[in-house]
Amino acid sequence: MKNRFKVLRAERDWTQADLAEALNVSRQTINAIEKDKFDPSLPLAFKAARLFGMPIEEIFDDEA
Repeated sequence: MKNRFKVLRAERDWTQADLAEALNVSRQTINAIEKDKFDPSLPLAFKAARLFGMPIEEIFDDEA
């Protein structure tokens, strides 16, 4: 599943570690999500949407 994690993180000048801490996951998890090697769980996707202040559909694209 394609996502905008890297772009959204960069726009906020956050490191992968910063985002990982905010979402209570490992930096490796963020790296895997950004490289489209791991699809987050639904609870994690909702948490990210709240953190970024946008709907899940604007962060994740299930049609890619």
